[in-house]
Amino acid sequence: MQNRKRIVSVLLLVGVLLVFSGVIAHLSSTTTLIAEEAPQIQIESVPSAAPIIVDNPYLIADIAEVASPATVFLSVEWPAVEQVPDQRIITRDPLFNFFFDPWFNDPFTNRQPVQPRSAGSGFIIDESGIILTNQHVVGNRGEGQTVTVVLDVPGLEPEYEAEIIGSDYSLDLAALRIISEDEPTFPTIPLGNSDESRIGEWTIAIGNPYGEALHHTVTVGVLSAKGREITIMNQETGKANTYTNLMQTDAAINSGNSGGPLLNMKGEVIGINTAIHSQAQGIGFAIPINVAKDVLEELITTGSVSMPWMGIYPDNITESIASQLRLPDTKGVLVPDVVENSPAAEAGLQAWDIIRRIGEQDVFSTDDVAKEVAEYSIGDEVMVTIWRQGKMLLIPITIGDKPAHLR
Repeated sequence: MQNRKRIVSVLLLVGVLLVFSGVIAHLSSTTTLIAEEAPQIQIESVPSAAPIIVDNPYLIADIAEVASPATVFLSVEWPAVEQVPDQRIITRDPLFNFFFDPWFNDPFTNRQPVQPRSAGSGFIIDESGIILTNQHVVGNRGEGQTVTVVLDVPGLEPEYEAEIIGSDYSLDLAALRIISEDEPTFPTIPLGNSDESRIGEWTIAIGNPYGEALHHTVTVGVLSAKGREITIMNQETGKANTYTNLMQTDAAINSGNSGGPLLNMKGEVIGINTAIHSQAQGIGFAIPINVAKDVLEELITTGSVSMPWMGIYPDNITESIASQLRLPDTKGVLVPDVVENSPAAEAGLQAWDIIRRIGEQDVFSTDDVAKEVAEYSIGDEVMVTIWRQGKMLLIPITIGDKPAHLR
């Protein structure tokens, strides 16, 4: 009996030991499993802010040093005119007062100057001496003006005479060629790609504000915006001209900078300084260099720039117009008038026609019409789909060149 009790006690002790060892093993394996499956903490590195000018505090100075010799001052002297009293009453609208270069007469006086002058900047784009600038600085060929180019380049003459080889009023572009019997090699500035420029990137403007008094001034800012549109009143002709797709910069530009280069941080020209808003500070505009590059060869070889044209005055269609004309929708553009003897008139387009398609593209606004027509070359024939009095018609129109007096 006593032996049986001992055996039972031993068995109970062994059972307790087995249970205790099992618990220990279980806890030990669980702890190991958790340690193995614990997720790793990922620590992401935070990129450090890039310096404004990487490792070169003199980068802007280096760019200016290279570009300045190719940036020139342009002085234009026009044929003398008689001092005839001007009876016109000239008003100045701040909305139209953008150009910062003086035109041929002072609108605040009623007498024309004896010797009209204008001035601005330009930059050399070819070693033979071809200069790119604004049309409003130098005018057009055949107007009797004398253009003087002022340089500051060792080994070259300080002044040369230049001839206008091409200009376009609507784009405000002009190309000059320096006249020199010695045919020296002139310094140049490389042309960049304005389409690749980004809002917020640094820009450098070089020019001659207020003429030779502040020769070769360098200012710095950023590209503030792209695709700007401004309307400028020509104080000489009284005609307004709308410029589209301009670049906006806050680099300081003043009278005399017109025609000078707007550079990126690679030292490439991305724009041609053109205008400022007279009622604001730090708002200047430049023509994208790609606009000039697209027409440069034609400007130099032919002296002008062709402009694809149909000869209509399109207008957008509103809900009200669509209702009045009983149109099915607002698609297309209205043609209130057709220019006499224009390609559209010769093709049979009539006032109050609705242009629905140009070629294979639907049009919904006047901007669409301008964009599609610009895709064609002079002499191309394009099929235009119109809506006329409840019927769809297909009219072939041969694209013409827009007359100079209509640009």
